[in-house]
Amino acid sequence: MAKAELAKSVLFAPFGGVVADVFIEEGEWTAPSPPALPIPPVLDLIDSRSIYISAPMDEVDSARIREDQTARVTVDSHPGRHFPSHVVKVAPYVLDRLEQNRTIEIEIEIDDEALAKTLLPGTSADAEVILSAREDVPRIPTAALLEGGKVLVLEGGRLVERGVTLGLRNWDFTEVKDGLAPDARVVVSLDRPEIKAGARAREANTGAR
Repeated sequence: MAKAELAKSVLFAPFGGVVADVFIEEGEWTAPSPPALPIPPVLDLIDSRSIYISAPMDEVDSARIREDQTARVTVDSHPGRHFPSHVVKVAPYVLDRLEQNRTIEIEIEIDDEALAKTLLPGTSADAEVILSAREDVPRIPTAALLEGGKVLVLEGGRLVERGVTLGLRNWDFTEVKDGLAPDARVVVSLDRPEIKAGARAREANTGAR
């Protein structure tokens, strides 16, 4: 009987993992949760073999996102790198939270499983779902866009505003369908107040494109 009672006091993890937190102290008692009365868990166990990115997407895009779509992930702990990924789960409902717009939660897995296993749970990441792609088209850095779909170009030693017709875009680049000549010098840094239409300017690096 003593052995049977002792066996009831031992918890076995259903998988090998990392103990992220413990919510009980030595000498305390706990029991399984009765119906309709949740009891805090004993510990938080993370399965390091199953790493995925949980990302809230705007509800506007919910009809266009589906499982197995190609995605791209950037991770704060690996700056400057992009990791090919794919969507593995799309929530069947929309979240309504006060601190953000209505969103749909999706889960994304990085294609490189070996790399995914090296990421620490809780790491910050940004995710893009690839809805469409274009090859061999003119593009500019998205940061170069002014309000109203305009850019600043260098012409005759002065900065001139040009309206452009835009295509696909993401955080990094935007497709330009019309409005720019192939050899146009586009201003890509707009963080100074003196950078505006009509200002005199010169190209600092003739090799930049």
